Amino acid sequence: MSQAQREKVSAAAGFIAALDQSGGSTPKALLQYGVEESEYEGETQMFDLIHQMRSRIMTSPAFTGDKVLGAILFEQTMDRDVEGQGTASYLWNERQVVPFLKVDKGLADESDGAQVMKPIPGLDDLLARARDKGVFGTKMRSVIKTADPAGVKAVVDQQFAIGHQIVEAGLVPIIEPEVDIHSPSKAEAEELLRAALIEHADGLEAGQEVMLKLTLPVEANFYQDLIGHERILRVVALSGGYSRDEANRRLFENNGMIASFSRALAEGLSAQQSDDEFNETIGASIDAIYTASCT
Repeated sequence: MSQAQREKVSAAAGFIAALDQSGGSTPKALLQYGVEESEYEGETQMFDLIHQMRSRIMTSPAFTGDKVLGAILFEQTMDRDVEGQGTASYLWNERQVVPFLKVDKGLADESDGAQVMKPIPGLDDLLARARDKGVFGTKMRSVIKTADPAGVKAVVDQQFAIGHQIVEAGLVPIIEPEVDIHSPSKAEAEELLRAALIEHADGLEAGQEVMLKLTLPVEANFYQDLIGHERILRVVALSGGYSRDEANRRLFENNGMIASFSRALAEGLSAQQSDDEFNETIGASIDAIYTASCT
């Protein structure tokens, strides 16, 4: 982790691009991009196609550190090259975009109105490999469905337990306890989540820093205590299924939060677009998300 990367992530204007669709979500991402499942066979071809899409985004003239602070990568993306360089090295060396790595292995079955993460075997080895490749931090996702105190506690306890392991490895974890935007008790779940996050953040020691990736809240500026917390490097927002316009509108109302959008970033992109059309579309998307992140 370089000091230049830390300063950029903690203080610069901009947002974090989420380019970390895993095996389960890749077919949907490709379909949104205009690639039908009938156009590829097996995981190898599927991951080749999604890497082509991600590379097209990362090499677009608009995708630079001027507006994109960081990019979250899927493990296979980290292990591949972009224009002859390892992806993480390309992002930082050529684009001044800070690389992060998705480390979770998906969600366990729902219990107490929440889905904690499945076990992450070999995490220490993965973290060491990521650090050697120039990765700055990690991201891991859980989901809260309802305002069940036991479920919220299980999610946050697990996130911070693994977060400590990531900090010990010399990386900065993005802790992502997503609240489902369709939850019938979304506001109440956010109350429980905020209290749990503050409790765990207060327990971090000097030199221990985490980031948070949170669903855009029902109440604007609901997470101000976390945004200003001395142990929290940055609070970023997930789009969570909202359209880009709706996600940007909600983000604009939350001062100090910045975007970390995936589907909303890629909205409107198509494999069938010419390079000029593609670059114009991703450029407009980046401009809009950047503007919403600067409040």
